[in-house]
Amino acid sequence: MLTVDEKLTGWRFLLFNVAVAVGNVIALSNVPGYTVLVPYAAGSLQGVNPSFGTWGTTDHMMGVVLGLPLARWLAGRYGDYRVYCWAFVAYAVFSFACATSETIWFFVPMRFLLGLAGGIILPLGQTLVLTELPEKYRVYGVAWWGVLSMAPFTLGVFMGGFWAEYVDWRMLFYSNIILGLPIAGLVFALFYGRPVKRRIVRFDAVGFALIAVTLVGVQTILNQGNDFDWFGSAVLGAVMVVVVVAFPAFILWELGERNPALDVRLFRHRNYAVATFCSVAGFLVIQGTLSVFVGQLQTLLGYTSSLAGLVYLTMAVFAAPVVSVVHLLTKHIELRYLASLNFIGFAVTLTWLGEYDKVASFDQITAPMLFFGFFLATFFAPPAAIAVQGLPGKKLIRAAEELAMLRTAFGAYGITSQAVVQFRRAPFHQLGMADQLGGRRFPSLDVLGALMSKLQDLGMSEAVSRLQVSRLMRQQSLLLALDDAFYFGAFIFVCLAAIIWLARPAHLDKPAKKPTLTELQAEELMEQP
Repeated sequence: MLTVDEKLTGWRFLLFNVAVAVGNVIALSNVPGYTVLVPYAAGSLQGVNPSFGTWGTTDHMMGVVLGLPLARWLAGRYGDYRVYCWAFVAYAVFSFACATSETIWFFVPMRFLLGLAGGIILPLGQTLVLTELPEKYRVYGVAWWGVLSMAPFTLGVFMGGFWAEYVDWRMLFYSNIILGLPIAGLVFALFYGRPVKRRIVRFDAVGFALIAVTLVGVQTILNQGNDFDWFGSAVLGAVMVVVVVAFPAFILWELGERNPALDVRLFRHRNYAVATFCSVAGFLVIQGTLSVFVGQLQTLLGYTSSLAGLVYLTMAVFAAPVVSVVHLLTKHIELRYLASLNFIGFAVTLTWLGEYDKVASFDQITAPMLFFGFFLATFFAPPAAIAVQGLPGKKLIRAAEELAMLRTAFGAYGITSQAVVQFRRAPFHQLGMADQLGGRRFPSLDVLGALMSKLQDLGMSEAVSRLQVSRLMRQQSLLLALDDAFYFGAFIFVCLAAIIWLARPAHLDKPAKKPTLTELQAEELMEQP
């Protein structure tokens, strides 16, 4: 029989760490790993548009957001390891439901519930590992978690593309079952018999319901706006009314709640407000750019899913080693400098990506993606450290949790927002090319007739020639619109590089100071993608 304070040792400790590491990578990888599968999933789910398939990504992320506060409450009531194991069982069940879905209307709710289970798994896995680690090794545990947090954006996308191309896209979800259930059984067996310290607190059900309605409502509008004519749709109009009522009601309720689901009073702290804004706005661009780009690599540029995944795998070259040490740099370098340089680096990289005006080859895209990986690895820690500076222990954990919640939510918004930018800009570029090609803008440069003649000389009929020209114009206009999405992201990062200086200067920790367990738990949570 294990005591409350007794720790795992030897091979049991090693086995436990491997299991949790694999479990967290599985839970994290289901967002970027599915993104590369969207064209395949959309075709299998009654042949819906890829934009419909994207709902599975964004709703999954909303589930993760709402799972984070549930994890804290459930763990206090029933114990960390018990909730962790049962959450993995639920994860396997919902994965099976996703894998066997035949319609988008069943698939999307199951993806949401899968995200809800994943949002419970992630913070509890981090907490369990840090608690079991000896105090002198906990800093290394945070560095190891940082490396694992990059796996979804690199290895996760590649594996998703590999499953889709060589096996089946549904294998991503079957693999959750194959790996998840043994992890749940192993962790439960290792901790079986250990009593738990119960921390029963009141759960803010009203606040949780209001924030859930607000977040999911906004996401629904962004998801379906392009496909259902925004507020020309009666359903989306009604959702907007609900959101407009729910959000101020949520703010008023939380201001008077002793144990709020999301503590809005934290925004009274200047550094927390500034750094959180920069973090969530930056992640909106990052997540949106990565998700839209991996889809366009396949549908627009003709990449296979595995080759598109390989583009993202190259980010690990710089990301993996850098992310393991960046949290140490935040203790010795002015945080605003680090954050500002990171934002400027992202602006330059996104502008670099946006300079392509043709179907780029693999090596042309890979070069900027290497630097994208570097700046991704250095993105999370500096703003997070600024946000929680000066907060006491109890508020520190809440601030870290809420930062992770808001960042994930805005990452989901970014996926649809960047898609909206591309969708809206494509007709503009297509009209411009039509004016240019047909001589309406510059009559002396009317080359349409010459192009049509060349195509007909190759054996095409006049009708086929026109279709070919139309297809090429459509492809190029979408590519230019994708470039606009990159430029839009670059502009946002330039603004953030200035906004971060509104935060107060950070007081650097002395090198001899050892971080507490609470500080390390908060650091791990804030570096969660």
